Amino acid sequence: MSFLYQPTAEQPRVIHADHEILVVEKPAGLLSVPGRGEDRADCLIERLRTAFPTVLLVHRLDLDTSGVMVFALTPHAQRHLSRQFEDRRTKKTYVARLWGRLEPKTGMVDLPLIVDWPNRPRQKVDHAEGRPAQTEWRVVKATDAETRVRLMPITGRSHQLRVHMAELGHPILGDPLYATGAAADFPRLMLHAESLRFKHPETGVMQGFSAPAPF
Repeated sequence: MSFLYQPTAEQPRVIHADHEILVVEKPAGLLSVPGRGEDRADCLIERLRTAFPTVLLVHRLDLDTSGVMVFALTPHAQRHLSRQFEDRRTKKTYVARLWGRLEPKTGMVDLPLIVDWPNRPRQKVDHAEGRPAQTEWRVVKATDAETRVRLMPITGRSHQLRVHMAELGHPILGDPLYATGAAADFPRLMLHAESLRFKHPETGVMQGFSAPAPF
C-alpha cells in the first residue's frame, strides 16, 4: 500500500530544550523519521537536526498524528529514555475525536495486534498471533455525531489507538486507514499526543510536557 507523501510546511514547535533532551510538538502530516525513497526524506528529525545537530530518536508518532515528542541530545539520554518507553514507565495521553457516541464514559480495550502484511502499514486484531495491546479511554464530551476522548495507551503498538477505536465501532475521524465514508472525510486525522511524562535522564525527576490539541 503506497501513498503520496506531501509533507506539511508547518514547522515543529520547540516546547523544551536542555543539554540532554529536546521536547517538540510535531505537526500532523510529517513523518517522524525518513521513509524509504528520496521523496520521503523530509521529516521531523531532519528538520530538527539543523538547530540540534546531535538529535537522536527515542520514539515515533504516526505521520498523521500531531503532538508531543521527546528526542535525546546525547547517547546517554537516548538509552535512558528508550528504556523508559520499553519498560512502559512513560505516561502518554492523547486527545481524539471519534465517530458516533462512545459509551460508557470510561473503559479499556484489550485486543492483541499484528501487522496486516498484505495491507501494510495497516495493523489488525489477531488473538492467536498478535502482541498484547491495551488502551484506556475517558470520554470528555459526546453527542450522537461524535465523541471527544482522552486515550491512555498502556502498550505502544503501531497504530494501536487507531485500530482499537475502530474495533469499538468508533473510528478516529479523518483516519485514512481505519475510517470509511463520512468518518474519513476530514482534513486530517483527529488524533493528538497531548501530554507526555517521563523521568529526566540526568536528574531522574519525573517531568511532564503538554501541547493543546489543535482541533
